[in-house]
Amino acid sequence: MLRNVIYISLSIILFFAGTLLYGIILNINELTLQESMKIKGIKKIDNPYLVVDRKNYYVELYSGNTKIKTYRAAFGKNRSSVKTAPDDFVTPVGEFKICEKIDSSEYYKKLMLNYPTLKDAAEGLKRGIISESEFHKIKSAQENNECPPFDTQLGGNISIHGLGKFNIIFKNLPFVFNWTNGSIAISNEGMDELFSVMKIGDDVKIIN
Repeated sequence: MLRNVIYISLSIILFFAGTLLYGIILNINELTLQESMKIKGIKKIDNPYLVVDRKNYYVELYSGNTKIKTYRAAFGKNRSSVKTAPDDFVTPVGEFKICEKIDSSEYYKKLMLNYPTLKDAAEGLKRGIISESEFHKIKSAQENNECPPFDTQLGGNISIHGLGKFNIIFKNLPFVFNWTNGSIAISNEGMDELFSVMKIGDDVKIIN
């Protein structure tokens, strides 16, 4: 019995180690942002914006109309495209702006998104999900170019963030699985690159 347990445990460990090694091999040739810019013939990124593709698990960085680099990403555990509650684990679809940059957090670095937007708030008020008081707080935040409150009944605290202390494991998995609260997770190295070029007020479009 003990021998079987040992064999099974070793098999699991070897499988996990082999999976990580395969992921490392796949990632070993990934280009840095500077290398990608050189290939595209771009010396400076102007008017950067991000397209977040939930279907294909990517975050794409653009400079004007030119796609510069693609980052592998994970999303909320719930595949629905409409976020209607704080704990529904949905990554909302829509057009957003970066409202704050946080350079130290549990998940390394964060680019906070202005969800819920005024459009989200208006729909939430219409459907009776949020109160008029919450609506006006969200409206005020947008008018002042601030992040909306995180504690609304539509949810909040949505960001693009790193993997934190689990970076070495998650970034080298050869597959992607959704695990976040609704935010978008990419590698710590990818966050360093995005953090260096994205500014408060820059656009982020999340699509299905």
